[in-house]
Amino acid sequence: MKRIALGLQYDGSSWQGWQTQPHGKTVQDVLENALTKFCQHPIQTICAGRTDAGVHALAQVVHFDTTAERELFSWVRGVNAYLPSSIGVRWATQAEGGDQGFHARYSATARTYHYLIYNHAIRSPLWERRAGWVFRPLQAELMQQAAQALVGTHDFSSFRAAQCQAKSPIRTLSRIQLQRQNDLILISLTANAFLHHMVRNIVGSLIQVGNGNQPVAWIAEVLASRQREQAAPTFSPDGLYLAKVDYDAHWNLPQPEIKLPFFKHSP
Repeated sequence: MKRIALGLQYDGSSWQGWQTQPHGKTVQDVLENALTKFCQHPIQTICAGRTDAGVHALAQVVHFDTTAERELFSWVRGVNAYLPSSIGVRWATQAEGGDQGFHARYSATARTYHYLIYNHAIRSPLWERRAGWVFRPLQAELMQQAAQALVGTHDFSSFRAAQCQAKSPIRTLSRIQLQRQNDLILISLTANAFLHHMVRNIVGSLIQVGNGNQPVAWIAEVLASRQREQAAPTFSPDGLYLAKVDYDAHWNLPQPEIKLPFFKHSP
């Protein structure tokens, strides 16, 4: 039995999230069906981050155990042959298994998400399900100022979904950065882990600052309250992308942060 790690990209628009469901319309269900056909025995996968319905992945990481013997390049091309065009394997490597071995979720040290906002008075069909749309003008500079109150180790209960199953609301947000290019605003967040809907709840609250409904200091007040009802409603999943999962270098995974091709990222 060997453990294989895969790098995965997907357009989440047509899928009901990552995690398997009885209806089978999830990324995990489709991937496991493809792997089962390719390996010729049942496969169960573990992912680094369980994305919600409509959320995209630029650099998801999964692992699974198999007895199948394949060349590494075959894990990419062979599995892709069984996948729809909206899901694709980008790389594959053999990882150490067992109790102390590689684990896509528990071996991860950090995760980075991008949220893309289309900020224009008129909606654009070209950004449908690719970016969250805000028609009121946003002041990205004010949003960036407010966001810095979230950097560090905090109780993020104010930005946690009611159905979140995490044992603790304490997370360490090491970076949050906003960039604007014309009508697009990119929010990038890196943390050791994220709570359910945490990114979308933060984005929704920052929008309230950007559109002038709330002052810059409001974000710090919401965080300190530890009350979900103090924050803004959960924002759309359309513009959310899992961009990178960090692991210790000794795992030697070929998974750099994948940047949005239509956005000029700052260093």
